[in-house]
Amino acid sequence: MTDMPNWEGFMIPTLKVMSDGIIRHWREFQPLVADQAQLTDEQRKEMLPSGSALKYENRIGWGVSFLTNVGALRRPKRGHYQITDAGKQLIELFPDGAKERDIKALGADPSSPIREYVATTTRKTSDSATTAPTEESSMTPTEQVQSGIERIHDEIAVELLARLQDKDPGFFEQAVVDLLLSMGYGGTTGAGSVTQLSNDGGIDGVIDQDILGLNRVYIQAKRYQDGNTVGRPDLQAFVGALSGKADSGVFITTSRFSDGARTYAENVPTRIILIDGTRLTSLMIRYGVGVQVKETYKVIEIDEDFFA
Repeated sequence: MTDMPNWEGFMIPTLKVMSDGIIRHWREFQPLVADQAQLTDEQRKEMLPSGSALKYENRIGWGVSFLTNVGALRRPKRGHYQITDAGKQLIELFPDGAKERDIKALGADPSSPIREYVATTTRKTSDSATTAPTEESSMTPTEQVQSGIERIHDEIAVELLARLQDKDPGFFEQAVVDLLLSMGYGGTTGAGSVTQLSNDGGIDGVIDQDILGLNRVYIQAKRYQDGNTVGRPDLQAFVGALSGKADSGVFITTSRFSDGARTYAENVPTRIILIDGTRLTSLMIRYGVGVQVKETYKVIEIDEDFFA
């Protein structure tokens, strides 16, 4: 699969779509720009690392913002855009695509209809023709922030797993109960407990789903090292422990499940949810169990209502 154009690569396709002079809402012309850029179905489905938006829409948005700032597009009303004479000139000058530096150079020419662009920060672009593009240079600032956060989460996940594996089994069992409670299991009272280690009958934790405790979530927690895989016999023992108590349960481990264990879980009448080490740490980070927020960054955008 070919790489998706970076935010600069969407500028000329955007201007070509808008070259008829029609005023369009950004939601209307973004799919048209995707057509113009010949994006594949897979590229149209790519999400930002946070999963909050489609990647191609985010990149078009940054391109549109830049084009508006330099006068190639104008915004006649909230969320709507129209090409200008300067934008039409850019299509003639750069029919095969333009870089940020190309357009900025025009802005420095007093005779050019392109306005000079002044920013307090410089976008990460390949400013030198001799510098090979990097993955970071193709990202919008939003993508760079989210990618950085994703890398931090990956590093924290590795440390989380190591910490859990170093603790005693009782600590791990309580940790998984705390996680499920944080995820919303436990009903209105949030009642959950770890069973007695000496007589748990294959069940390590129980969470009441209602005030009277009529519905419960049963948990099995295996604090294994990476090389110690949870196999089918472990799941069979858990299903046996659930017999007469519940028709479902959650099996959580710090390692992983064998293919045989996963096949068994998919076919046994008792519904068993499997959470391996990778998913476990992801959920702990998402729901704030065993981690805390160190710093908070705010990403701002123009308040369209203010200028309406």
